[in-house]
Amino acid sequence: MSAFLTLDDIDLAGARVLVRSDLNVPLAGGRVADDFRIRSSLPTIVRLRDAGAVVTVASHLGRPDGRDSDLSMAPIAERLGDLGGFPVIQLPAVVGEEVEAAIAAASAGDVLLLENTRYEPGETKNDPQLAERLGRLGDFFVLDAFGTAHRAHASTVGVAGHMKSVAGPLLAGEVEALDTLLDRPDRPYAVVLGGAKVSDKLGVMQALLPRVDAMLVGGGMCFTLLAAEGYDVGDSLLEEEMVDEVRDLLGSKWGSRVTLPSDIVVADRFAEDAESRVVPATRMPARGFGLDIGPDTAALFASVIRGAGAVFWNGPMGVFEWEAFRSGTEVIARAMADAKAFTVAGGGDSVAALRSLGLDDQISHVSTGGGAGLEFLEGDSLPGLVALERWTHEP
Repeated sequence: MSAFLTLDDIDLAGARVLVRSDLNVPLAGGRVADDFRIRSSLPTIVRLRDAGAVVTVASHLGRPDGRDSDLSMAPIAERLGDLGGFPVIQLPAVVGEEVEAAIAAASAGDVLLLENTRYEPGETKNDPQLAERLGRLGDFFVLDAFGTAHRAHASTVGVAGHMKSVAGPLLAGEVEALDTLLDRPDRPYAVVLGGAKVSDKLGVMQALLPRVDAMLVGGGMCFTLLAAEGYDVGDSLLEEEMVDEVRDLLGSKWGSRVTLPSDIVVADRFAEDAESRVVPATRMPARGFGLDIGPDTAALFASVIRGAGAVFWNGPMGVFEWEAFRSGTEVIARAMADAKAFTVAGGGDSVAALRSLGLDDQISHVSTGGGAGLEFLEGDSLPGLVALERWTHEP
């Protein structure tokens, strides 16, 4: 496990604590549409509050180009307060005298929420001046946003150079779960990958294939792999520029560990109400869109998952948003929930599938970080964790 300090290493009573959470949630009509990340971040905030700290929470929301009222943290403050049962003081900015004055005037147990960190142009550039100004907002910094730990931003990395910094419980739990998969998974170890693009997953495929016993591939990305095997995929999603790299992977000494779909649900057009049928993956029609794995593939994947000792799942098996093409993803979700294995699910769509079925509490670990989790499993050093590890060597 990565070596970093935790909340147990600092005296929280009366301290001003800046906690970087990941509250980047979808909004609809000015309200929170999915509060999974808020619920996941809440226990850390409650622990800090109960310990008598003044808690200032920082997070980004979306990708605003400057100050954008549609991406204000106001709906997040409201939902956080509703879930926590305590008032949340919404601050008008990220840094500045008004923010510093509000934090100085706050009492133990108060929770304050900064505005969207990406309102500051220096945030994504890890601007030293912004990092220094963030460093004025507390005595300690708690990084609890695993989903952004792979980005060297001012509120995740830069600020850690200006105050003693520790890992929050959510981030520490993420690292522990992924470390288990990386270093000591129970066998057999199966990885299930889906989603649209193989280019998003090729790195983790290359890193994990020598470590796993089975790699099950569905979703839009499977068509590039099928094409690399020489099959026609019709009008399905295909990254032609990736075919050669994928062919090399499949032709490697580990390639036999990859299992591709044997049947595909093909639609006559890319539409929610399209006519569809199941065809063999090796005989897809020249015209038609593959939008889900077929029932035989889903059953095979589910059998492998139920027989595994450890499973990592990232990415849906089809166009999960459309009811006609969500069956494959549902089968995988239910198999994950039924498995006796140590199960980890990551990525927004995989988590959404589990939550929509009420199965998320039956998974060993539901990750809040999609891209960060993949980079961690690739063996990459995440800038946020590196920034924390430096403090283990400080007096």
